[in-house]
Amino acid sequence: MKFKFVILLVVLASSGLFAQLKIGYVDSDAIMKNLTDAEDAKRQLDALIVEWQNEISKMESDIKFKKDDFEKRKLILTDQMRADIDAEIKQLEKDMEAYRTKKFGTGGELFIKQDEVMKPVQNKVFTAIQQVAKDEDLDFVLDRSGAVMILLQKTNMTLPQKCWIN
Repeated sequence: MKFKFVILLVVLASSGLFAQLKIGYVDSDAIMKNLTDAEDAKRQLDALIVEWQNEISKMESDIKFKKDDFEKRKLILTDQMRADIDAEIKQLEKDMEAYRTKKFGTGGELFIKQDEVMKPVQNKVFTAIQQVAKDEDLDFVLDRSGAVMILLQKTNMTLPQKCWIN
């Protein structure tokens, strides 16, 4: 990605467009850290995470208790009772994994809730960036937090096809 960015700058510099460009930089991570709405959203998500982790801890504790109890009584149980208890423990473990996946897995409730809570904050930040870019007549706005990323590009600007970053 950085290589493509360097190529873009070289092409722009060699084409004579570079001198006419107005490029703005933003650090979206720093903005999000200092934004009260983002902090509130983070606290809300953290509370959910703690609640779900406590539930998983309780499930783990219950499973451990069942396993320990089973080990203590295993010798006095019939084969059928041992098989039933073993199946019950395995089902509890499956249920716990299903709960963990439902809450924390890809596309799980945490992902959905994070998107729901953070989207308005991100939209607010992006709208402010758009306004500043418009007020300052910037051609590009780059985000320098993490990988270099183009956030905005002036719509009436025409660049050679080779200049686009994918």
